[in-house]
Amino acid sequence: MDSYRKTAIIVGALFIIATVTAIITIGILGSTLETPLDQTVISENEYQIGLAALFWIILAISVTVIGFMMYPILKKYNKGLALGYISFRLTESICIIISSITLLSILTISQETVAGTIDATNYQPIGSLLLALQNWSFEIGTLIFLGLGGFFIYYPLYELKLVPRVLSIWGLIGAACVLFYGLLALFGLTADSVTLNLLAAPIAIQEMVFAVWLIVKGFNPPAIASGSAKTDIKEDKNIRLE
Repeated sequence: MDSYRKTAIIVGALFIIATVTAIITIGILGSTLETPLDQTVISENEYQIGLAALFWIILAISVTVIGFMMYPILKKYNKGLALGYISFRLTESICIIISSITLLSILTISQETVAGTIDATNYQPIGSLLLALQNWSFEIGTLIFLGLGGFFIYYPLYELKLVPRVLSIWGLIGAACVLFYGLLALFGLTADSVTLNLLAAPIAIQEMVFAVWLIVKGFNPPAIASGSAKTDIKEDKNIRLE
């Protein structure tokens, strides 16, 4: 099995892991973090919150590894775009980790309040601040930086024809949708969960189809050979110029 085939399988599996873990955490948390925060409810759901934080960390690791695994392939088209993709995925990962830490912090202050260590009158202001940080870090990471990163992977894949172009176009549309919603949310123009679901659906479905394609079919061999040849020609020209 060649290195490109292995990369396709690993990246496909990581895309599935990232999408599934993101969806699972929504079900795990449920209405636990509804405002106003209830310290008793949150304390009683310690296991669920810890599990959600764990899944978010798995999500963060997955998107980071995807970025590094795709770099050698994307740089065949444009090294700058390849580096940009890694940067956006790393930033997305950092935002998700911050969100995970903040989620665990909400759990801690809830437990401390229930135990009487923290004055109950201070719970809502502190809890609301932490909840806002958790929400914003997760939304910026999984909406804005996910959307930006999508352009840096699917445009090169479209140009290189490494996967069916319909998948690349679908990915670009999905990236634009989540980026659009992220920007709307950033400026407080929408808080409608139905709108979020509609705008997030294209990229969520596309990533699953894209992942399955990579695992089953892999990257297009003729396109890989063509990309390698073009890279060799560019490097040869650079050597001659030097």
